[in-house]
Amino acid sequence: MTTTPTPRRVPVVIVGAGPVGVTAALLLARQGVRSVLVERHRDVYPLPRAVAMDDEARRILQAAGVHEGFAALARPARGLRLLDARHRVMATFDRDTDQGHHGHPQTTLFDQPELERLLRRALAACGRCELREGLEVTDVRQAPGGPVRVTVRPVDGGEPEYLWAEAVLGCDGANSLTRRVIGAAWEDLRFEERWMVLDARTTLPVRSWGGVDQVCDPARAASFMRIARDRYRWEFRLREGEGVEGVTAERRARELVRPWVQASRSEDFEILKQVEYTFRARLVDRWRQGRVFLLGDAAHQTPPFIGQGLCAGLRDAHNLAWKLARVLAGDADEELLDTYQSERRPHARELIRLAVAMGWTMTGGRDRVAALRGAALRTLFRLPGFTRVAGERLGRPIPVGPLVPRRGPTRTRLVGVSCPQPRVTVEGRRALLDDVLGDGFALVTAVPPAPATRAVAVALGARVVHVGPIGALPGETVVDDDGGLTDWLRRGRAQAVLLRPDRVVLDAVPAAGTLGDTPAWTSLLTTASVPRPPTTADPHDRPATPPHRSSS
Repeated sequence: MTTTPTPRRVPVVIVGAGPVGVTAALLLARQGVRSVLVERHRDVYPLPRAVAMDDEARRILQAAGVHEGFAALARPARGLRLLDARHRVMATFDRDTDQGHHGHPQTTLFDQPELERLLRRALAACGRCELREGLEVTDVRQAPGGPVRVTVRPVDGGEPEYLWAEAVLGCDGANSLTRRVIGAAWEDLRFEERWMVLDARTTLPVRSWGGVDQVCDPARAASFMRIARDRYRWEFRLREGEGVEGVTAERRARELVRPWVQASRSEDFEILKQVEYTFRARLVDRWRQGRVFLLGDAAHQTPPFIGQGLCAGLRDAHNLAWKLARVLAGDADEELLDTYQSERRPHARELIRLAVAMGWTMTGGRDRVAALRGAALRTLFRLPGFTRVAGERLGRPIPVGPLVPRRGPTRTRLVGVSCPQPRVTVEGRRALLDDVLGDGFALVTAVPPAPATRAVAVALGARVVHVGPIGALPGETVVDDDGGLTDWLRRGRAQAVLLRPDRVVLDAVPAAGTLGDTPAWTSLLTTASVPRPPTTADPHDRPATPPHRSSS
């Protein structure tokens, strides 16, 4: 006799327990939302994939609660060099190895399996996330106005099980089932190349300047970086007919790394991974259908030339988690979830195009065309400030939309940008700013807030943080930041900023003025017509939501 399995209700199901899926679970947990992660593999993939991230991605890991653990296994990098075919330096993009805009080194190199183990340890200690390994998702169905049904089955055989969720996050990679279920289609950004990725361990002397090398050689484009003390990563574009398997391929790999290390005859050069990847540039047209969302490689794929593949997925998680949590708690309108795609897709598209441009710089043209391109690039790189401005393109403001009004002559230029994260002093101790702001909204002010501004902060449950002691009320926080935040506010022509949980400026008090009486975002972020007093209960223990209506 066959019995129907008992359905199980959960707030959120996350399909895929890679770094993006686990980070999303941790961010949701800090907002009070429980989740179940379904992963078909029983352990982390043992070999490196992503090896670089920027300071914004590290800030997201800080928000997920794993900053200190990650710092112990990460290595700051000095930046990026572009080399010509003879390995002569064409340009250097220096990066701050101490503290960038987001409070961390601007470029960090790491071993992805170590990062994934760190994230899973945090997941196990969290208490609000359940990881279920050895299960594959076979179907995702969404009833109009009701929960989403996720069908799972053990990978080694067995009866199906049903999970009913208020929301489903598809973090299931380039071959995403979730993407197919919601009918999302790829937009092809016209880049596809075959590359060999080589990870090796050696104690031989290796030529490394402490950053990343990109070899701009149409005949054999390449990338190189030192990941750890004795770990290195090379990437080489494959020619027609070349493969990565067999004795010939290994001999070729040892010859290709010769500009950096004499490995051809040494046994002290262990190849950990030698695989072929097809680098693609594309993103989906639809990131959401109702309460089903796409994140990471399920939504976008980029060539690795500017190290933004994993970073983009972490940005997805950071942007969506607080919005979904607020809607699930009944504290925001369902239409807030539409801003996930409208805010993330333009930025992901721009970064993919930047990566494609870098790929063209490395591989485009031959002979005379390549020589002309090299000369033009050298001229461009000599322009004052070019390399600094090029690096700043990685962190663009949120585009104008429901949460970001158009900037007029009286509106501060800070709306839609990320707040910097300096180290501050609070009650005699030094801390990163985000650790003081907490996990929710925050009002950071250099002047005593007007009553209307305080009322908005109260309505959102925002923590009020004063840059200096003037005007602080009991229960509000005072920090000393050595002038950095004050200067940032002054340059942005603002007295105070209201920060979203992802540290983007939601609104600002101009140098002479107050917040508007009815900001444009009010209808999305609040469901009550009057301000609610700050809760004294643990925000992590808010109940799950009632049934919702479906939208796309």
